[in-house]
Amino acid sequence: MVGNVPVGGGAPISVQSMTNTETCDVAATVAQIARLATAGADIVRVSVPSMEAAEAFRTIRSQVRVPLVADIHFDYKIALKVAEYGVDCLRINPGNIGSEKKIRAVIDAAKDKGIPLRIGVNAGSLGKVLLRKYPEPTAEAMVESALTQIDILDRLDFQNFKISLKASEIFMTLAAYRQLAPQIDQPFHLGITEAGGLRSGTVKSAIGLGALLMDGIGDTIRVSLAADPVEEIKVGFDILKSLGLRSKGVNLVACPSCSRQNFDVISVVNQLEVRLEDISTAIDVAVIGCIVNGPGEAKVAEIGLTGASPANLVYVEGKPHHKINNADLVNELEAMVRARVAEKNLKDAARARNLIAHD
Repeated sequence: MVGNVPVGGGAPISVQSMTNTETCDVAATVAQIARLATAGADIVRVSVPSMEAAEAFRTIRSQVRVPLVADIHFDYKIALKVAEYGVDCLRINPGNIGSEKKIRAVIDAAKDKGIPLRIGVNAGSLGKVLLRKYPEPTAEAMVESALTQIDILDRLDFQNFKISLKASEIFMTLAAYRQLAPQIDQPFHLGITEAGGLRSGTVKSAIGLGALLMDGIGDTIRVSLAADPVEEIKVGFDILKSLGLRSKGVNLVACPSCSRQNFDVISVVNQLEVRLEDISTAIDVAVIGCIVNGPGEAKVAEIGLTGASPANLVYVEGKPHHKINNADLVNELEAMVRARVAEKNLKDAARARNLIAHD
């Protein structure tokens, strides 16, 4: 459990991101965490590189509800301090904390407060011993590093951890996770580290994370982008949605458009994506520009639009509903989606009340 979020054991795959503000700037960090939570982040990681940052973390923790992971390297006293201040998870590597006495102090605090750890192996920061054995980062080196960290935790009788093996190179990342997965029972945190900018990083992350998730590997994910962290949450949920692993927000099925289109598909879709971004309820919406593929896609969506002349046809739950002209497309589709979402939310609330009453 990371706060109130279960990780592994058949729980939904959680989506997380990391703040890129200066942690000591409490207002900026709290504001960014709030934006991430609004976007749907299940967990947020915050870098805590100093005691000053630890004191800032205390204030941050008191102002947000989303579970927080403290990212800590080297100084075990910082880990002890944020444990005292209510951190939900510690991201450390036991091997870089120092002596066994220091490691034990962190483990004892984690045990006492029920705080899980995340062990993070990164191909770009393998230890000197491994780099003497392996001239360059490899999947084998990453797995050996992970097993070394796990051995330390085993010796201290601590099993409440998850692990990540990240590289910026997709195939190295895949090989490392696939080699380690049969050897441990703990959850995996997935990521392609330093994946790149918004477009290229999204593509690399979708390929790497998608391949592992299709193998049944992965319990929580972070899409690492050189972009606004909110974009990481959006892409993360899009990856899970594409694999049918989680449903959140509007699943917009849209054609790429061609000369057969009866309205400007690209413009309509772009406007709808922006307007409906705040919706978290799962709903399938199809926007197809012509009658070739339109009816087929519209019939399997909750709300579907098929381009036609002189007027386009709207489907609701797979059945023709009414016609609509081009001038009213975006406004009317938005209104229909919001009405449908409100209806679904009312039904869900009523169902929940009935369950409570029955219990």
